[in-house]
Amino acid sequence: MQFLSKMAKRALLTCLAVIGMIGIASAQAPGVGSWPTQKPIRLIAVFPPGGSVDQVARILAAALQTELKQNVIVENVGGASGVIGTAAMARAEPDGYTFAVVFDTHGVNPSLKDKLPYDTIKDIAPVTLIGTSPMVLVASKSSGITSFKQLVEQSKKGKQFSYGSIGIGSLGHLAMARLAKQSGFDWNHIPYRGGGPLMQDVLGGQVELAIGSEFLVKPHIDSGGVIPLVVTTPKRSPALPNVPTISESGFPGFDAPAWWALLAPGKTPPAIVNAMNQAATKALKSPAVANKLETQGIAVVAGGPETLRDFIGKQIATWGKFVIQNNIKETN
Repeated sequence: MQFLSKMAKRALLTCLAVIGMIGIASAQAPGVGSWPTQKPIRLIAVFPPGGSVDQVARILAAALQTELKQNVIVENVGGASGVIGTAAMARAEPDGYTFAVVFDTHGVNPSLKDKLPYDTIKDIAPVTLIGTSPMVLVASKSSGITSFKQLVEQSKKGKQFSYGSIGIGSLGHLAMARLAKQSGFDWNHIPYRGGGPLMQDVLGGQVELAIGSEFLVKPHIDSGGVIPLVVTTPKRSPALPNVPTISESGFPGFDAPAWWALLAPGKTPPAIVNAMNQAATKALKSPAVANKLETQGIAVVAGGPETLRDFIGKQIATWGKFVIQNNIKETN
């Protein structure tokens, strides 16, 4: 460097310093070899403990922890049909250490809520569609209802029944609202803050009917705590082969599956999103996890981020239209 002018030396040293800074930034950039070793991963379950979202999140967290060799901590942030937890995830640092497990309400909330604290498309990165499941309409043992046929007959005679769901605008609520509209039933909807409180009340007889994912209600069906009436998918569930479908019970073509998905903050680097997608896919398709979910009625889907993006778009279009056409609004 003794042959260089002072100006040239200064320029060269500046270039070397910039290159060094770029190298340090690259080495520290999340998703470029360092992820996920820097700190535990936060997995937000957007509903309270006791419901299917909480349980799915904990099953996934344990499998991801093994797959990623990093602690994965489930945090329940419930409220507003999943909006509060989703908002907490969306505004988190997009460094690959915060994700969320959401339920089917995620596809309805854009049409139901006047002002969401996030843009469902722009502020959120889809990771993978965890799975889908039939929903099951169940009756409390004190209701006197033992079959869907009996329920329909009494409803047609003008008897009003009350049914609970995990909230206004939840897919369970909309499915029953669609059924009631098609049939002229006068059913009263009672919204709950999550599956746990809902099942407590139907088990205790405080509400006559409840609509929930198979994952949520099957343990109570197996224990004899509630009576299964129908499932909401076109085909019977392998886990509940003796429970008829709504479609075969006089309402052809009825289809309203529950679903769960893994999401990340919108600006999370694509490399991290893809890495988490691969880890989640491997975890979900492992025999232990897949069997655990399938015994509770969840069919694992997995798939890439674009598959989930398209799926959510279709859910927003389908159920959003129903919400708008029927003037369904949040009142609680």
